[in-house]
Amino acid sequence: MGRMGSVERQIKLQELLTGVDEFVNLSDLCRRLNASRSSLRRDLIELEQRGILRRVHGGAISISQRDESMDYRKLASSRHEEKARIGKATAALIENGQTVIMGGGSTTVEVARHLLDRPLQIITNSMPLAQVFWESRQVEVTLTGGYMYPRLGIQLGPICERMLNGVTADVLVMGVRGITQSGLSDGNSLVVGAIRTMIEVSSKVIIVADHSKFGQVSMLHVADLRDLDVIVSDTGLSPEFRNMVENSGVQCILA
Repeated sequence: MGRMGSVERQIKLQELLTGVDEFVNLSDLCRRLNASRSSLRRDLIELEQRGILRRVHGGAISISQRDESMDYRKLASSRHEEKARIGKATAALIENGQTVIMGGGSTTVEVARHLLDRPLQIITNSMPLAQVFWESRQVEVTLTGGYMYPRLGIQLGPICERMLNGVTADVLVMGVRGITQSGLSDGNSLVVGAIRTMIEVSSKVIIVADHSKFGQVSMLHVADLRDLDVIVSDTGLSPEFRNMVENSGVQCILA
């Protein structure tokens, strides 16, 4: 397509940030808007000055009022009964003495509640999850560091990923935005970068996801189903999706 003018680009940027994306990646924007990095940087600076976005490493994040689909408090109250059952079943898969990476999200917090009295080393980028272990004398907790993502309470970005690249873990426990035959997906490239690194440094990958996450697809591909070892979901999962998981060689546990 032809090159856009500055005003047109800024309108498109605002549409992207008030649509499915909370974070826009500068490299992706160059491709999607057919614009140079220098032009887009100027647009982002102007939109930041107007209070529409905030520039962060590698792109920009919306600061306008959004729905709460990415709000931790909203997520924590959604499908709580299913998540509690998933948390208990997942904790049973973890052995004492293991090093466990735990990603952000309300379902992983439910897993953490069942690990309080276990001798474990936990590495996490989630502040809500770390708080679960606040008074635990058994669990050793290490935070990744990194940019603190608003409302989700998770640490992301280059600092987070560098820390993760320096460790190895027995198990990874993480949630995800969407699961289909194509694999896992998310709409935020900062989140995707952290998740991919977590998968790379972990010997075993456990996904925790209630049945509503199945059939959902977001913009960015995270991992193939074959990259996973176990998916723990709830009994509301349809036979179609259970067969999809098991036919990919992934163990499916319904709690």
